[in-house]
Amino acid sequence: MKIFSVSEIVRDAKASLEAMYPDLWVEGEISNLVRHSSGHCYFSLKDPGASLSVVMFRDDFSRLPFKLEDGLQVLVNGRLTIYPPQGRFQMVAGAMEPKGKGGLQLAFEQLKAKLDKEGLFDPARKKPIPTLPEWIAVVTSRDGAALHDILTILDRRLAAVRVLVCPVKVQGEGSAEEITAAIRQLNRDFPKLDALLVGRGGGSLEDLWAFNEETVARAIAASRIPVISCVGHETDFTIADFVADLRAATPSAAAELVSRAKTELAEQLHQWTSRLRTRMTHQLNELEQRLIHALASRMLQRPLVLFEEHLLAIDGLREQLIQNTSRCLEQGDQTLRHLMEKLHLLSPLATLSRGYTITWTLPKHQLLKRAADVKAKDRIEVQLHEGRIYAEVERTEL
Repeated sequence: MKIFSVSEIVRDAKASLEAMYPDLWVEGEISNLVRHSSGHCYFSLKDPGASLSVVMFRDDFSRLPFKLEDGLQVLVNGRLTIYPPQGRFQMVAGAMEPKGKGGLQLAFEQLKAKLDKEGLFDPARKKPIPTLPEWIAVVTSRDGAALHDILTILDRRLAAVRVLVCPVKVQGEGSAEEITAAIRQLNRDFPKLDALLVGRGGGSLEDLWAFNEETVARAIAASRIPVISCVGHETDFTIADFVADLRAATPSAAAELVSRAKTELAEQLHQWTSRLRTRMTHQLNELEQRLIHALASRMLQRPLVLFEEHLLAIDGLREQLIQNTSRCLEQGDQTLRHLMEKLHLLSPLATLSRGYTITWTLPKHQLLKRAADVKAKDRIEVQLHEGRIYAEVERTEL
């Protein structure tokens, strides 16, 4: 009986396994997902009865359009092998598709949910598109039908608009990077641009995929210049459409949105002119009526009448003032007379006129009220109603 070394048995098993399963698809649920610093990805693919170790090397992993996560049901394409140093049975994955939907569709939904959560689709952050832009830029393929359609429509609708064409790849490897770079350069070097048209003609989901790349979406969101997305046909929706300030169903529709047809402008100008004429006519008629009413007024017909009325009013006020003044003077005179009569009754002179006198002692000139305040030989002064008497006391009686 031959005795095998460990290396021999593992090498034989590895060769047999790789020969038996060089290319197969395995369906299962991802678990224990680990992204190594080397860029390789390790995870387990499991179902209710078993688990299979899977490694996906960096180059294959970087090409996945969607994000791997635990719990995701997938179909994995690859080969079975054994890792000799550990004798580990594993699958080397080369491609992968999410179960039930395509990888691109899943990547679209994952990025859409991520950017929506960050607020990049918020209508509040969208910038208005100028009504009559003077200078626009078109980010698209130089040779595509989209550019031809846009230029044709702009020329037909409003020849005065200036167009800056920024040619980029719109499909395939490197296209998203070129679109991103173009949007950033236009914002940096052409600050007077009124709008950017970013898009391309129709195609498959894979053809339009550059406009579903995160780098393009973030460049549009960061654009200071309003961006109109115009990718594919009316039924095609890309991430760029959700982030852009305005979505046009087609490149032709985008050209129509940023331009205004001459006939439309003429019609609008006619409406404004008609509206202005109607309003001015109404105001002129109103002013005319006010003028006619003013001319018919008594003030303008007989302006002196108003002056005469004012003169009569002044005369009436003057007469009323005189009457009131006379009445006040008479009342004042009566009051004064009454007060003078009262004052006269209280006056000492009135008392003297009835025969009374006032006597003072001399020389101190003190009012004499009692006989005991003087004695014989004292001198006194007597005030009469008319005149004074200076006398000497002969005697006193109490």
